[in-house]
Amino acid sequence: MLISRADKGLIADWWFTVDRVVLGCVLMLMAAGVLFSMAASPPVAARIGLDSFHFFTRQLIYLAPAVLVLLATSMLSTQSARRIALLAFAGGLAAMVGAILWGPEIKGAHRWLDLGPLNVQPSEFVKPAFAVCAAWFLAEGTRRPDMPGFWIASSLYGLFAGLLVLQPDFGQLVLVTGVFGTLLLIYGISWVFILGLGGIGAAGAMLAYFTFPHVASRVNRFLNPEDHDTFQVDVATQAFHNGGLMGTGPGGGTAKHILPDAHTDFIPAVIGEEFGFIACAILICIIGFIVLRVLRRAMSVNDPFVVLSLTGLVTLYGFQSFINLGVNLTLLPAKGMTLPFISYGGSSLIAMAFSMGLLLAFSRVRARSKMVPPAGSPSFAAKAA
Repeated sequence: MLISRADKGLIADWWFTVDRVVLGCVLMLMAAGVLFSMAASPPVAARIGLDSFHFFTRQLIYLAPAVLVLLATSMLSTQSARRIALLAFAGGLAAMVGAILWGPEIKGAHRWLDLGPLNVQPSEFVKPAFAVCAAWFLAEGTRRPDMPGFWIASSLYGLFAGLLVLQPDFGQLVLVTGVFGTLLLIYGISWVFILGLGGIGAAGAMLAYFTFPHVASRVNRFLNPEDHDTFQVDVATQAFHNGGLMGTGPGGGTAKHILPDAHTDFIPAVIGEEFGFIACAILICIIGFIVLRVLRRAMSVNDPFVVLSLTGLVTLYGFQSFINLGVNLTLLPAKGMTLPFISYGGSSLIAMAFSMGLLLAFSRVRARSKMVPPAGSPSFAAKAA
C-alpha cells in the first residue's frame, strides 16, 4: 500500500480519517452523471442549433474542478471549513444581489451572473454555506446562553430567503426553508415556535400563490392536471412506462427528443426510459444510503456544531434529490430543480461538490474525536432538550 497509518502527511491523515464509502458513492454519482449526460443531452443540443455533444463536453469539463473542489474541501479542518463556509455565504449573498441588479433575465428571473464564457448561479453556492453558518450560530447558542444564536441564524435565513424571493426562485426557497426547519428541529426549539414558523410558511405560500402567476400556474397544473397543460410531466410519466424494468437501451428513448429540459430537470425520465427501473432504483438507493449513513454518523457525535452541520448538509442533498425525483414522478408540482451530480449544470455540480466536501470534512473521524466534550459534560441531546 502506498500510504500507511504511520505517515504524517496531509494526504495520509485525510485518507485514514475521511469517510471513504461516502466519498466513493459521490464519485460514482459524478461519473454516472457524465454517462447519463451523454445519453440525454445530444437531442437537446441539436434542437437549439449546437453541436450534438455540446452539453456532454461541458459537463466533462465541469467534472474536473468539481472533483478538485470535493477533495480539497474534504481535507479542511473543521475550523477552516467553517471559515470557508462563512466567506462563501457572504460572497454568495453579494453575488446574488449582483445577479438581481445586473444579471440577465432568464424565464422571468434574475438568478445568474454572466461572467463571459461562464454563467454562475450564486444561490447554488450559498445553500451549503448557509447550512453550515446557521449550524454554527445555533451551536454557539447552545454553548453560550448569552449569545442569541437562534436569532442570528434566523436573520441569516431571512436575508437569504428575501433575496430568493426577489430573484424570484421559490423552488430554492422551499428547499432552504426545509433545511432550516430541520436544523431547528434538531436544535430543539419549542412547539410554539414550530407552529408559529409553520403558520408563517403557510401564509408565505398563499401569498406567493396569489402574487406570482407562474407559482399559481404550477400549483393549478398539479392539482387539476386535466384542466391545464401538463405536457412535460406527461412525457416524463410515459418515459418511465416505456422503460419498464430494463429500459429501451442507450439511445433508444423518445422522451429526450421531446422534453426541452431532458438533460437537466427531467433527466430521471430519460434514465428511466433508456436504462429502466433497475437503474433508477440503484440511483435512489445510493442517494438514500448517503443520507442514512451521514445521519447515522451525526447521531454518534456530541459536538453540536458538527451534528447540525452534517444534518443540514445531508438534508440539503436529500431534499433536493427528493424534489427533482418527485417532480419527475408527478408527486410534486413542476419545479426547475437539478438532480445533484446527475443533471447537467456547472454551478449545480461544483456547488454540490463543495457541499459534499464540507460534509466529508465535518464527518472525518479524527476531527470528530477531537471535539467530543470531556467526560461529565452535557451531551448535545441534553442541551437541546
